[in-house]
Amino acid sequence: MNPKPLDPSLRLIYMGTPEFAVPALELLSAAGANLVAVITAPDKPQGRGQQLEASPVKKAAEKLGIPVLQPSNLKDPDFLHTLKELKADLQIVVAFRMLPEAVWNMPPLGTFNLHASLLPNFRGAAPINWALIQGEKETGVTTFFLQHQIDTGDILFQEKISIRPEDNLGSLYEKLKKLGADLVVKTVDAIARKEAHPIAQDESKAVYPAPKIFKETCAIDWKASSTAIHHLVRGLSPYPGAFTLLQGKTCKIFTSAPLNSSLPGKVPGEWCSDFKTYLHFQCGQGTLSVIELQLEGKKRMKIDEFLRGWKEGNPTNSG
Repeated sequence: MNPKPLDPSLRLIYMGTPEFAVPALELLSAAGANLVAVITAPDKPQGRGQQLEASPVKKAAEKLGIPVLQPSNLKDPDFLHTLKELKADLQIVVAFRMLPEAVWNMPPLGTFNLHASLLPNFRGAAPINWALIQGEKETGVTTFFLQHQIDTGDILFQEKISIRPEDNLGSLYEKLKKLGADLVVKTVDAIARKEAHPIAQDESKAVYPAPKIFKETCAIDWKASSTAIHHLVRGLSPYPGAFTLLQGKTCKIFTSAPLNSSLPGKVPGEWCSDFKTYLHFQCGQGTLSVIELQLEGKKRMKIDEFLRGWKEGNPTNSG
């Protein structure tokens, strides 16, 4: 289905870097948007050979024939001069870095950002992760005008989506990526038609932050409830993965199920297995059943496959 055509007289600059930002760029192009430039991160060394690799957004822009700028410093006078010469009416930001005011305040119609949460809840770098980690049943995407403080500008539009019990970071990312692309096009069209009516964010709804995910975020605290640990697993799967130690080796857990039962005589972090079908960890409340995991130095496996090849220890000993 082709999107509704956009006003070609509106000069747009698109800013983004990762895969999450690609569908919105492609949909804008398909709608006939006048994209005068794409701004993305500089190419980065990747892999063992450390060869320079273009960002997903750069690759998409080149396929679409859109000029690409890759400034290393967004405050560089030469870059700002080039940006001004492009005479954009509106700038769109999807999964890019923090912009200086000299950049976001340049176009006459402003700069809007797509954020993968229902702002003001889950402001920050990892909103999809944290919505899952906190056990939310609903999330969405928001477009808003940029201002000085991150993720606090006036809201333009929001779209909600249910978080299903089987969703993890990977599946929810894909759903929000598509939903966000549709919302970006809707927002551009509304601004062009002067039908956008920004409203201030309701600070009473700013319940949870969404800070960047660090290694310590991924470490499982077995004193937490099985439900809380299950949500942590969902919010970090498939990457970077919630982890624990299993007989001295790092073990990432990608899929799990919380159980209300407890393991007799076990303290949080101790485990029980029949070495055929199940591996259960005692939690602060309840038990976590591991369904899919990856032990250090091994491939990712379903629990039955893993247990068939794992003969160390015995079902009555803790990890």
